[in-house]
Amino acid sequence: MEGRAKTVAVVGDSGGIGAALRRTLLAAGYRVIGVSRSGVSEPAEGYLSLVFDAVAAPCDLAAFAESLDGLVYCPGTIALKPFRGIRREQWMHDLEVNLLGAVATLQANEPLLKRSPSASVVLFSTVAVGTGLSFHASIAAAKGAVEGLTRSLAAEWAPGIRVNAIAPSLTDTPLAAPLLGTDAKRAAAEERTPLRTVHRPEDIASLAAWLLSDAAVGMTGRILPVDAGLGAVR
Repeated sequence: MEGRAKTVAVVGDSGGIGAALRRTLLAAGYRVIGVSRSGVSEPAEGYLSLVFDAVAAPCDLAAFAESLDGLVYCPGTIALKPFRGIRREQWMHDLEVNLLGAVATLQANEPLLKRSPSASVVLFSTVAVGTGLSFHASIAAAKGAVEGLTRSLAAEWAPGIRVNAIAPSLTDTPLAAPLLGTDAKRAAAEERTPLRTVHRPEDIASLAAWLLSDAAVGMTGRILPVDAGLGAVR
């Protein structure tokens, strides 16, 4: 990277896509502020791990950075149930983790993002928003709200802050372990996609890193699918 090292906050960097992104960014020379409920005990140059529940309270990083060149909000949920069995508590939990935690984090750190000459925000949706999938009503509704937030903020925060979202299909993370815990389940998940694959966290992290970089300077307000063809190919 040319010039000063860029500072990126990764909320939810203790596992899955967030951990893969942390490692990718550090390897590329970024300064990374990781935020998670458990913390990360992997010392690395340019890395600061903060123990904080960004879903429960706004995560203001002003004490740890003068500006933010990027902010990535990774927390998510996967609880698949028939529509008739989804209780209000689950609807509210999915909204709180996927949408409201992101909203609070972005509101708290908007001043830091605005101090960067060119900042980038990356959020996460799901293939289930654009492609109807059984038993996904609650998560698809919450992530649909995230897509609306992405487009609205991209308009409101232009030209100084870019805002994009990634919409993956099933990815091999701890969150998805119940859906991939046996060879039969993994094979079934692979068969549902045209590319016959379940993504690795690194597959998604590489796109997030690109969106944070200057190479993606023309990208904002976009929902980018990484779904092994599930949303586009039959």
